[in-house]
Amino acid sequence: MNFSLEQLLAFVTVYELKSFSKAAVKLDKHRTTIGQVITNLEDQLAITLFERIGRTVEPTQDATLLYHYAKQAIEQTRTFDRMALSLSYGGLESVTIAYASFIPQQVLTAIRKALAEDFPSMGVNLWVRSKADIKKGIQDGSIHFGLVNVFEGKVINSIDSMLMRSMTFVPFTSADSELAKLPPSETITAMKSTRQFVLKSMLDDDMASRVIFSSQYEVVDQQTLIIRLVQEGLGWALLPRTIVLSEYYSDDIVEIKADQIKEAIHVPVSLWSQHSKQVLIVKQTISKCIEDYLKSIDSGHR
Repeated sequence: MNFSLEQLLAFVTVYELKSFSKAAVKLDKHRTTIGQVITNLEDQLAITLFERIGRTVEPTQDATLLYHYAKQAIEQTRTFDRMALSLSYGGLESVTIAYASFIPQQVLTAIRKALAEDFPSMGVNLWVRSKADIKKGIQDGSIHFGLVNVFEGKVINSIDSMLMRSMTFVPFTSADSELAKLPPSETITAMKSTRQFVLKSMLDDDMASRVIFSSQYEVVDQQTLIIRLVQEGLGWALLPRTIVLSEYYSDDIVEIKADQIKEAIHVPVSLWSQHSKQVLIVKQTISKCIEDYLKSIDSGHR
């Protein structure tokens, strides 16, 4: 059987909105047109997709089984379309790189320097965004690249994804705090009753069960602010081990040693990007820069 993109779009939109009228508005079509498209699709499939109930519609069990395949087919079609269009265009005048707030600024600085060398006339925008916003931006074309936490990642066909290994997070506290003075056998108990600062993006990425230790935790949006709060002795926090190499690090902050914590928290980071010829060229520079940075971190901690 052959199905048109119009049929798949109508089916998916009606399924998600449970309304012919709302689907028509979203697709800029007349309600009668959407209804006819769905009817034709049902005739072609020889099954009922929706039960009409007054002004609303309810998907049938068959519709639910087909929905995800239709959604995937639409994403693949759009990806093909973007890739085909990109082949006829020249180089990018500018790119937008969105990233999770825990990404070290040294990495971003290194990426910007590398892009300045390889693409001197190209502008680069750097935005802090949530993973959901990055996904949406890459799909609608407003974001070219994303550095995201893929701890609970799922395969997204419309996005080109490259796993860039993991970032290591360990607990840090002020050098003058009581936690820093305790023996490793006692620190975990004290951590559970001491104020902990938690990075908001970690909670947004469903990592609460792995990163929250203390009953007295506070959520902070910016990692640089968390580092400052820890330095001031206001609490402790899980931070990238790489902060010891950053300009924000000083002798006022130390890693907490705890016998009960057998290994660090590893956060897998992926480089997301659009599917296009021009983006793939720029991606080579960005991915190499990240890999070189991670290698330097590994060698620095041996």
